[in-house]
Amino acid sequence: MSGTTQTASPSRTEGDDRGAGPDAGPARRGLLHGLPWLVWRRHRAALRLGLLLTVVACAVFAYQRMGIMDFLGDKSLGTYGQRTEEFQKRFSSTLRSDLAFLTLLPGIIGVFLGAPLIAGEHEHGTLKLVTTQSASRGRWLTATLALPLAVAVACTTLLSVVFHWMWAPVHEIAFSGDWLDSGTFESTGAVLPALTLFITVCGIAFGMLVKRVVTAMALTAVFATVFSVIWSERIVHRLGTLRNAVYPYDGDGPDLPRGSVRIDDWVSTAGGKLFGFSTCNDDETGACRAKLGIVNRVTQYFDYGQMTGMQWLGAGILLALTVAVLAFVIWRARRRPL
Repeated sequence: MSGTTQTASPSRTEGDDRGAGPDAGPARRGLLHGLPWLVWRRHRAALRLGLLLTVVACAVFAYQRMGIMDFLGDKSLGTYGQRTEEFQKRFSSTLRSDLAFLTLLPGIIGVFLGAPLIAGEHEHGTLKLVTTQSASRGRWLTATLALPLAVAVACTTLLSVVFHWMWAPVHEIAFSGDWLDSGTFESTGAVLPALTLFITVCGIAFGMLVKRVVTAMALTAVFATVFSVIWSERIVHRLGTLRNAVYPYDGDGPDLPRGSVRIDDWVSTAGGKLFGFSTCNDDETGACRAKLGIVNRVTQYFDYGQMTGMQWLGAGILLALTVAVLAFVIWRARRRPL
């Protein structure tokens, strides 16, 4: 009997290890334990999928960069205009697909990771069990939010860096040099992780309020869509100061720096007073322009060198909004029943 017991004991240990699956390994090694391990177990499918998609997308971007660098090294393409036209034929649709993926990513993460994070605990009844254990509510909430948000920020930061690495050598010709309204602004730099964090935290807040996964996901999807429209049409263009290129009314121009984004055109007086571009268009004699004092044309634009500063300002705004929403989530979790 004693021999039988000694033989069975290691067998049970091995069986327990096998039953715990691959996620037991990190817990035994101390990488994840306690509440973080529980959060990983609860959301491992979504987190693993996010990590896998990040690796695949980064590999695709790296492969595309190889093609772009080969294109730039081809000396047989002739003039700048010919190179630009050939680039559009070869790479335009591919880059637009990349941007479509990256611009939709914050909403996707918010819908499928943020919205179910707490709402799912309500629907499955696990929230009541967790909050009756020895762990405090604040500690549980910290673990629940920290790991998924950290993974989301890490993945989107890596995607942003690798896509920028691929796009930067051709920023003057990709999307006709439009880095502001093509989606590139939101897909590179600090904006992508900041926007992802904000939408995801809003999804978490919706899930806490409505306590239903499907409803929270729908609200997050609608919110992400509406906010993206407001962001692109009302906010982005106000993150930087427009620069003016002034040239004679009948002169050639404007000669903008390469990589600049043309925003608007005006006519102006010598003192700089602006009028709509179509002002006095039908004035064949020049009397209308003379009466108003119009002598110049003005083109307003953003220079490529302004892009990084505008992105950091936009990311700062998004992070401030994120902190506000996150503070509400924590306040409500502490003060009211979950």
